[in-house]
Amino acid sequence: MTSPRGANRYTQIIEHIFRARYTEGSREVPFERADIERAAAELGIKLPKNLGDVLYSYRYRVALPNSIQLRAPPGEQWVIRPAGRSRYRFVANPISQVAPNAALSETKIPDATPGIIAKYALNDEQALLAKVRYNRLIDIFTGIACYSLQSHLRTSVQGVGQVETDEVYVGVDRRGAQFVFPVQAKGARDRLSVVQIEQDVAVCRAKFPNLLCVPIGAQFVEEDLIALFRFELGDRGVSVETERHYRLVPADQITPEDLQAYSTRTDRGMTG
Repeated sequence: MTSPRGANRYTQIIEHIFRARYTEGSREVPFERADIERAAAELGIKLPKNLGDVLYSYRYRVALPNSIQLRAPPGEQWVIRPAGRSRYRFVANPISQVAPNAALSETKIPDATPGIIAKYALNDEQALLAKVRYNRLIDIFTGIACYSLQSHLRTSVQGVGQVETDEVYVGVDRRGAQFVFPVQAKGARDRLSVVQIEQDVAVCRAKFPNLLCVPIGAQFVEEDLIALFRFELGDRGVSVETERHYRLVPADQITPEDLQAYSTRTDRGMTG
């Protein structure tokens, strides 16, 4: 379980923490934020300025090193979950890859994104959230009237710690049932994390206990092609319940043939 030659500081630190805490056969390996400082000191390497970025990287951006994953039980992988204030744990979790299905059909949507928004969006995540919002894609995807409640909701949940959700929508269907939709957004090169989806569900249960929680993932496939995922949380963890791809195009690029094809689809949305 030694670090590969030339491994960066984040890799060396996370490997050191896991190696120090892991015992053979464990399915959970607890550790603390302070372990990052101890690991850097014991390794004799410069401490990263942003300690939180070490954990954020391995929770949301990149997979944990192979030296750690090799210790996971068959068919499972290690993920990092919060365990309270400044406390975390490596947890053996069933392997679940969330990525857009390249074979899925597309639906053309008239692009309603204001040009000035598209021009000045500062990053992929910001651009994606804006396109989802201005094109009412959450409404279209769910079949429910939805409204953006808050962007980048940061809050604390008992037993979980501090969490952040990219955007929260609330909605009402034709029966009057009310919903909350936590949305996680990722650029084309990033990956949706099952840990984030679990945290979104925890936030909804704590902050919106009377609303039906439907976690949503949004990801760029291409600049104007957006994949939306509806997740559900069951006994085996997070799974994808529905996936749809929406292509944003000028209105005159939607042909009568496209409209005819869409009219024959049997999907009736969430409420039937």
